[in-house]
Amino acid sequence: MDEFIESLKELGLNSYESKVYLALLKKYPATGYEVSRIASIPQARAYDTLKSLELDKIVMASNTKPITYTPIKPGELTKRFRRKITSTLDFLDKNLPQVKDDYTEPILSVSGSANIRAKIIEIIRNAQKEIYIEIWSQDFKFIEHSLLEAYDRGVEIKIVGYDNFRSNFGLVFEHANSKEIEASLGGRMIILAADNTEGIIGNASSNINEISQVVWTKNSGVVFLIKEFIVHDMFLIDIEENLPEQIKVVYGKNMKKLRDKVLGVDYGYRIH
Repeated sequence: MDEFIESLKELGLNSYESKVYLALLKKYPATGYEVSRIASIPQARAYDTLKSLELDKIVMASNTKPITYTPIKPGELTKRFRRKITSTLDFLDKNLPQVKDDYTEPILSVSGSANIRAKIIEIIRNAQKEIYIEIWSQDFKFIEHSLLEAYDRGVEIKIVGYDNFRSNFGLVFEHANSKEIEASLGGRMIILAADNTEGIIGNASSNINEISQVVWTKNSGVVFLIKEFIVHDMFLIDIEENLPEQIKVVYGKNMKKLRDKVLGVDYGYRIH
């Protein structure tokens, strides 16, 4: 019975109103005295509560003496609250964004491998059109099933995969030099953009004593940049695979000339 009382309270009834309504469901029509006895509340509070519920049209009073009370049917009560809640939510959906016209989606931190994987799976399950993801093979295994489910429901999957990456679905661009990049960054990049609406970017730490951390956002501008990062990696990987000799002639081995030009001769980390 307590769970019914708590549920009714969540809908807006107070404790006495919940008890009185439940008492009337057990026996109706009933007098105020009978209600107080069934609900185990003081008689004076029973009459006050019945009057309040009558004003809210949740109970109906008779024209007889003594006055007896009858509750509305449970289905009518839940229907009434459902309409009220839906109406309130519709109002908030329509008007809340106008409270602050310059609202900006936040960029939030997600820490810990389990939390990061859970957030990635949540994004994948919410995706409707496309997923761009950049990930190492040892991290891919934790989300592969969710990605396959998305692929099977028609979501376009495009992957930049590191460290002997293999996938039986989606379009895969296999990234070279994964070991050097992981050593340089101190971790494995996890980058994801879904439907141009939600994204994650960060590192899964290679050190078991360090906590992995990424940032997650629905900020459209940041999601755009995350997707652009992945797309540019895909462009470079495909060009390197199809024009290896030409690239070596122009930029040197591992595009050293281009790296020196952009990052400087003494750059201290590996990129791409």
